[in-house]
Amino acid sequence: MIVITETTSATSSPDGGPAALTGTPVVPGLALGPAVLARTEVAPAAVEAYATATADRDPESYPESALADYEAAAAAVATGFTERAGRTSGHAAEVMTATAGLASDRGLRNAVRKNLRAGEALLDALHAAVEQFASLFNQAGGLMAERVTDLRDIEKRIVARLVGEPEPGAPNPSEPSVLLAEDLAPADTAGLDPTTVVALVTERGGPTSHTAIIARQLGIPCVVGAVGAMAVAGGTMLLVDGTTGAVTVDPDPEEARRRVADDAEAREALATWEGPGRLNDGLAVKLLANVADGESARAAAGGPVEGVGLFRTELCFLNRSEEPTVDEQTDIYSGVLEAFGRTEPGDGGAGDRYVVVRTLDAGSDKPVAYATLPGEENPALGVRGLRLALGNPGLMERQLDAVAAAAERTGTETWVMAPMVATVAEARDFASAVHGRGLRAGVMVEVPSAALLAHRMLEVVDFLSIGTNDLTQYAMAADRMATDLAHLTDPWQPAVLQLIAITAEAGIQAGKPVGVCGEAAADPLLACALIGMGITSLSMAPAAVRAVGARLASVSSQDCEEAAEAALAASDPAAGRAAVLEVLGG
Repeated sequence: MIVITETTSATSSPDGGPAALTGTPVVPGLALGPAVLARTEVAPAAVEAYATATADRDPESYPESALADYEAAAAAVATGFTERAGRTSGHAAEVMTATAGLASDRGLRNAVRKNLRAGEALLDALHAAVEQFASLFNQAGGLMAERVTDLRDIEKRIVARLVGEPEPGAPNPSEPSVLLAEDLAPADTAGLDPTTVVALVTERGGPTSHTAIIARQLGIPCVVGAVGAMAVAGGTMLLVDGTTGAVTVDPDPEEARRRVADDAEAREALATWEGPGRLNDGLAVKLLANVADGESARAAAGGPVEGVGLFRTELCFLNRSEEPTVDEQTDIYSGVLEAFGRTEPGDGGAGDRYVVVRTLDAGSDKPVAYATLPGEENPALGVRGLRLALGNPGLMERQLDAVAAAAERTGTETWVMAPMVATVAEARDFASAVHGRGLRAGVMVEVPSAALLAHRMLEVVDFLSIGTNDLTQYAMAADRMATDLAHLTDPWQPAVLQLIAITAEAGIQAGKPVGVCGEAAADPLLACALIGMGITSLSMAPAAVRAVGARLASVSSQDCEEAAEAALAASDPAAGRAAVLEVLGG
């Protein structure tokens, strides 16, 4: 029996298979099944046949006819992404909408045309254009580098259309299986069927990558950054532990089935948890949902949540070329707010539900045509979020007017927070604008300076919300898509937890709420430690709420405080997980 554990290197067993892999757990749960490998390349024979057929091209007419072929293929790929976005919601819809825009990007099209006019064949022209943009994205780093996976997926799909092959993608297993991949494009991850793909293991990506986030939304146990996973032979039985990051190759069948059955029983128990969030000694914890639009809000409202901790407003406008009017925005925001309108007090806490609206977090990997500045050298560290208001103050003013109008129309308690706040002056100015509209004001803690100045931030705002995805990336100076740095982009990193603890303590001292709305909130084990630090609310993908709520219901305030101390004292993420598991009894 070979055990693949969370380590920092890969080794080989005597038979040539993997003996140890790097693995970062991102979605908890146990799953057993045969390995299915995702090899998402276009058939080489079809590509070669296409290249041969176009070898004797007319240098005069070819560039324009080839460009027309490219445009038709790119349009078909973009339409496919748009259709997929319409069949899903949340982060998956966000990613596919953004990818549809990238597939039809005029800059990419112009680069292809330039290469064609220079005498290159279409497939070569496309590849060169993709490499040009991939280099620019990688140089930008941060969230822009994450788009390289999308870009290469788009290239494969366009090539498939050109050569007459089906678009590549993840396989659809006929039996419950463990999917192994070097990496998966977000569109492939979003299209997975959790009844047949029972776990996901990738060689690339980190805990805050799009693949990890969508896997959480689907509830599929997931381990990322597992270098060497593709060396496992197809059909090999695998036991994946999404809590510890351990993957067992050819496990003892009886023991593996027992463990999976125990986990399934525990998951069934989770399905009966209906909230509200509370520890077993009565301490209340607000469990909230992350939403993107009215549809996802209505779906979340039917579950055991007490409101919305993160309404990502920019996701409503990724495909808009012009800024919507205040009236249009009011209608859109009302669709979310009305899903969480006040009910009668005593209805399981539902009467205290509220919605936290985040103002536009446009920029970096979420370009909004009417707001984002073009041509930035490093968009992840550039003019994004609240910083957009510096050069275009009317943009934020109109959005706040619309949020206030929607709050008045629906009667829903509405809080508003700004992303990418770095200074107390920024927080003060934003709070003044929000308070002037009769709403509660807060800021996101994503920049380390905001965490270090949390006590001063709370002198001017009503609440703080920690975005652990960006806070981790910025605190650790690690691109979250760099596979070699996946261990640094883990929210269990002690330095990141120290920043969270500083922020939570500031909230305790000020008597004001401090929540977590990053992906860390969806980790049931880490949630206990966060509550022990003084976090008052957790906002996550709705699919994760029951697991987190049930776990919290099984522990006490003292348990959480001891878990927090153990996590903060750990030397690395793996040690932190192990220490908290020991404190909480596994």
